[in-house]
Amino acid sequence: MNPSRTTRLAKVLALTSSIALLAAGCSSGESKDAVQPASAENPVTLAVTTFGTQGLDPLYKKYEQENPGVTIEATNIDTGGNALTDWKTKQAAGAGMPDVQAVEEGWLGQVMTVSDSFTDLNEYGAGEISGDWVDWKVKQATDANGRTIGYGTDIGPMGLCFNSKLFKDAGLPSDRDKVAELFGGDDATWEDFFSVGEDYVKKSGKAFYDQSGFVWNAMVNQLDEGYYKADGTLNIDSNTELRQRWDQLSAAASKGLSSGQTQWDWGKGQAFVDGSFAVMPCPGWMLGNVKGQVEGAGGDAKDGWDFADVFPGGPANWGGAFLTVPSTSKHPAEAAKLAQYLTSATSQATSFEEAGAFPSNLEAQKSKAVTGENELTKFFNGAPIGEILGHRAEGVKAQFKGAEDSVIQEQVFGPATIAIDQGTDGEAAWNSALSTLQELDIK
Repeated sequence: MNPSRTTRLAKVLALTSSIALLAAGCSSGESKDAVQPASAENPVTLAVTTFGTQGLDPLYKKYEQENPGVTIEATNIDTGGNALTDWKTKQAAGAGMPDVQAVEEGWLGQVMTVSDSFTDLNEYGAGEISGDWVDWKVKQATDANGRTIGYGTDIGPMGLCFNSKLFKDAGLPSDRDKVAELFGGDDATWEDFFSVGEDYVKKSGKAFYDQSGFVWNAMVNQLDEGYYKADGTLNIDSNTELRQRWDQLSAAASKGLSSGQTQWDWGKGQAFVDGSFAVMPCPGWMLGNVKGQVEGAGGDAKDGWDFADVFPGGPANWGGAFLTVPSTSKHPAEAAKLAQYLTSATSQATSFEEAGAFPSNLEAQKSKAVTGENELTKFFNGAPIGEILGHRAEGVKAQFKGAEDSVIQEQVFGPATIAIDQGTDGEAAWNSALSTLQELDIK
C-alpha cells in the first residue's frame, strides 16, 4: 500500500473511531464497531467469503502479520454459481453473512436490488480513492443513490488462447502476432473468427473451439446492451443484434467448429492436450485455468498454448469481482480496511502473479509484477500477458447486468448452446431458450 493511501486510511479509521464513540454514547452500548481499531489488546475476527481462484490466499497471512489483533477466517466456494446460491440463501435468511463478501460481476445486478443491505464504502474513504480503479468498475458498484458498495478486484479483458502447434499443423500462421493479423487485428470481427474456423476445420479435420457456451458469453458481453437494457428491462426477443450473433454461432456449430466440450471439465483437461480444439476466448482469469487443465492432464508449456492480442468484434470483458461489506458486519470499519487492502495496487499485482487475475487497479496494471515475466508467461510461450491484457482492456465499456443476468446465461442459454453443439437447429434452440425464459417467468 502506498504512503498516500495509508495516510488517507489512517484518517478514515480515526474518523470511524470518533463516529463509533458518538454512537456508543447514544445507544444501548451495542455499537457495531469496536471504539478502537483492532489490536493485540482488541482482537477482531473477520470472515471472508470468496469463490473460484482469485489469488487472495497469500494476502490473508500478510495482512494478519501487518495488523496484530486481526484474524481472518476465509471460506472459498468453488464456483461463482455456487457462491451466488450461498449468498442468496444467507441474504434471504438475514443471517450468516461474512464481514467481506466477494460478488461476481454476473450477479452484481441481483446484489444491486438490495444494495442498502451492504455498507456504503464512501463512509470509509472509497470516494477519495475511486480514481485508483478503472472508472467503469467503480460505476458498476455504485447504486442509484451514489452508494459505492464494492471495491473492484479483477476484470476480464479478453484475448484469444490458441494452440500454435495445431495452427502450424493446419498450415495456418502460428506466431502470435501473425495469428492476430489472421483474425483481423484491431478490426477483427466474428465473421473473421468463424471464417478462420471453417478453414481450420477443412484443413485439420478437427473442431476449432472448445464449446459454444463460452463463445456465446463473450458475444453477449460485447454488446452495448445484452440481456437487459440500461433501464433494467428485458432485452432478448426484440434484440436484433443478439439474434444475429446467435445465428452466427449456431451456423458455426452446424459446420463442426465446436468440439462440444463440457464446460469447466474438458475431459479432465485431456481436450487441451489431445488436439480436440485449437482456440478459445480467454479473459485474463481463464489463463490460469488453461494452464491448470493442461498440467492436470500431464501436459506443460511444450503442448503449444499461446495468447494472442486480438478479439473478434473489439474490446470485451467477461467477469471480474468486487469485495463488499454486508451491513450485518459487526466490524464494518475493519472489514472495509481489509477489502481496501485486498484490492490495493500491491495486492492486485500479487493476485495476478498467483492466479492470473488481471487488476482493475490502474497502478497494478502497470507494475512489473503484471507486465513482466511470470509462471503464466512462461507457460504461454513467453507471451507478454500483462501487456496484452492491458491493451485488450482499452475501450471496454461496462454492460448493464440485470437482476437475472446470470440465471439467463446459465439456465436459459446454457442448455441452448449445448443443444446446438449436439446438432439441434439454431432456430429450434433459440425458440427453446425463449420458452425456458417464459417458464422461469423472468421479466
